[in-house]
Amino acid sequence: MVERRREPQTWVGAALTAVALVTAIRLGLLAYNRTDLFVDESQYWLWGRNLAFGYFSKPPLIGWLIGAVTRLAGSDGPFWVRMPGALLHGATAMILGALGARLFGARVAFWVALSYVTTPLTTVGSLLISTDTVMAPAYATALWAWFRLADSGARRFAVLAGAAAGVAFMAKYAGVYFLMGAGLCALFLPAMRIGWRNGGLLIATFAVVIAPNIVWNLTHGLATVHHTMGNIGLEGEDQGPQPPSIEELFDFVVAQFGVYGPILFTAFLLACATAFRRGEGAGTRAALVLFSLPIFLIICVQAYMSGAYANWAVATYFAGTLLTVPFLLARAPRLLPLSVSVNVSLALLLPVLAALAPWPDRNGRPLLHRYLGRADLSRQVVDAAKTLGVGAVLATDRDLLADLFYTGRASGLRFYAKRPTGRPANYYEQTFPLSADAGQVLYVLESQPRCAGQPLAPVVRFDTAGGTYSDQQIAGYLLPPGCADAVN
Repeated sequence: MVERRREPQTWVGAALTAVALVTAIRLGLLAYNRTDLFVDESQYWLWGRNLAFGYFSKPPLIGWLIGAVTRLAGSDGPFWVRMPGALLHGATAMILGALGARLFGARVAFWVALSYVTTPLTTVGSLLISTDTVMAPAYATALWAWFRLADSGARRFAVLAGAAAGVAFMAKYAGVYFLMGAGLCALFLPAMRIGWRNGGLLIATFAVVIAPNIVWNLTHGLATVHHTMGNIGLEGEDQGPQPPSIEELFDFVVAQFGVYGPILFTAFLLACATAFRRGEGAGTRAALVLFSLPIFLIICVQAYMSGAYANWAVATYFAGTLLTVPFLLARAPRLLPLSVSVNVSLALLLPVLAALAPWPDRNGRPLLHRYLGRADLSRQVVDAAKTLGVGAVLATDRDLLADLFYTGRASGLRFYAKRPTGRPANYYEQTFPLSADAGQVLYVLESQPRCAGQPLAPVVRFDTAGGTYSDQQIAGYLLPPGCADAVN
């Protein structure tokens, strides 16, 4: 068992004020955000309109959350789709602060909360709703409950840790890293072992919470499992042996300075390197390393073997912040205010740029072009279909399909993906393949389709300038019913 500590509450008022201020500014600027929903955000919104225990590429919690928020708000506007992000990261900051107070005291708690809520990962997570953001407060709660369990041995904390980890898993499968961390602590840190009974209770509670998604996967051809395996390069028709890449590993590691902040990430690596030295709190520091560093190393291996997105290591930084902040306070306390200042600058810059979009531009292209032009193209497609008297639209591009469903939600049109020839390639092929009774459809794509061996002539060309599709020539084709399986 770890040493018992009183939980000083002197940090709460100051931390809550700072976190609430950051959150309020984020929500205020979000109201003026001029970017379109990104492809994943539009897809999550659609999941919220079609509730299930699982989806093609992710577990279901983000869809449930967006569905609940937009229904309660009575609006499907981008603000309401994205609004939970800032609140969830604010809540995560306070939960981590509460754990910091218990483990290290009030001063650490304040800086943990402030450091976390100003990291670049929370800035981006408050601009674009993501599964990382939905996972964050549940993962932090699981950590808090686990340390309480290691301290007291009380069964209620075993139940809470298992339930919170299960909720984190239902947001993103990376939630399972919590169990890995707990297992490593049991293996290497005798003082942190929670006992077989509590361990079994934790795992049983976790299993009950995630059971609906497991059953859904088993009854849907393990769709999410196959997608996840394909994402990490272990499955897929086009996945041959990939040569390891030092460049991919280097890019991933460098990206972490942007994800977590340059000072915090550097300090995290140094804290991990020194955490196992003997001294006061050595067991706590070691446990925090085991809950954080292995995640980072696993994704480093993934990056080296077949590439990895920068956000795949986000789960590192929940326990990582609790390790890094005390390290900085002990070794270089002046760097913490500097770190927060640097991160706050970015925290203000990104939402301001989103509010000013499409300005600024670089070489005649908006800086945020990746998040612009999606809704405009969808509106052009909807208008073209109505002008042509067509009741359905077919597309092959996942980005375009995602926004058509969102932007065209009140159009009265039906939107379809192509019929999959094998395992569906995305959620739209799985759920909305072109039906046999669709009739004539407007086929929207970049390359020219063929019907009965003959190329089809475009009936409309779309203006794609100034946004995410600016380097593509996208046109619409009238596809007769007998050509539902037209090839490009």
